[in-house]
Amino acid sequence: MGYKVAVVGATGNVGREMLNILAEREFPVDEIAALASRRSLGTECSFGDKTVKTQDLEHFDFTGWDMALFAIGSDATKEYAPKAAKAGCVVIDNSSLYRYDPDIPLIVPEVNADAIMGYAKRNIIANPNCSTAQMVVALKPLHDRAKIKRVVVSTYQSVSGSGKEAMDELWDQTKGMYVPGQEVAPSVYPKQIAFNVIPHIDVFLDDGSTKEEWKMVAETKKIVDPSIKVTATCVRVPVFVGHSEAINIEFEEFLDEDEARDILREAPGIMVVDKREAGGYVTPVECVGEFATYISRIRQDSTIENGLNIWCVSDNLRKGAALNAVQIAELLGQRVLKKG
Repeated sequence: MGYKVAVVGATGNVGREMLNILAEREFPVDEIAALASRRSLGTECSFGDKTVKTQDLEHFDFTGWDMALFAIGSDATKEYAPKAAKAGCVVIDNSSLYRYDPDIPLIVPEVNADAIMGYAKRNIIANPNCSTAQMVVALKPLHDRAKIKRVVVSTYQSVSGSGKEAMDELWDQTKGMYVPGQEVAPSVYPKQIAFNVIPHIDVFLDDGSTKEEWKMVAETKKIVDPSIKVTATCVRVPVFVGHSEAINIEFEEFLDEDEARDILREAPGIMVVDKREAGGYVTPVECVGEFATYISRIRQDSTIENGLNIWCVSDNLRKGAALNAVQIAELLGQRVLKKG
């Protein structure tokens, strides 16, 4: 016996990935519903070797459905997620709406699986920000061994994190660079993204940080340990899919780079590719379509007493969004609903 699963926002980048990953991982689905706004009504979406047509979210009855994976903006989530939850359908939400609510668990299954039981307070579970998700997968096993005091992270985030329009903008600007008179002005981003980097993701806050940077701080504390100090600089780069992060970690205890490498090799969800030679590391192009979070460039930081540097790469549409949501669904099935 399987589950009745709804994917909300099924026509978007993340929604389509959710459908793909549910099929790839052979999630026990008895019935699938692809939901979207009325303007996408009837659009066909792939689910394994099947094709499903989208239904109108506005008039969908969630009664009798086990789980709903939401991949729509916060405004729409605010309207429809409570309706689904009230109907008895557990909501797994990819927006930022519920991440900082103390009554709603924020889950990365490799890191804080036990927090899943907190879903019962509101019947809603939050999925973290893409840049946070891959980082905490890497931090947790190291934290368990040597306790992390402080993290300094610089991100290199792909345009798919901003949606299809951003991917189109990068493509169009890149083509326009080679055709005189066909240059494309920025619209999604405040500056040209092609052949450029932009140290600005989300809105600026009063302290000079951006909201994306604040999310990494707040979410790491909620998921891993509130005592960890985090400072982040988040940068948009002209890459279509795949987020990269340069992470500097300061521990309370000394942790040798070789031991750290061994710990990460054994940790769930991680693949270590760390050879000190040309090409002996993973780049975002190589992680696209993969489930793992890749770790490279593991090395001691000699400028502080107990420091390490690592390079972390992951497919942001997968581990940063859709995959993590499906893993939460799997965890929910294993520990709570127990039907599959």
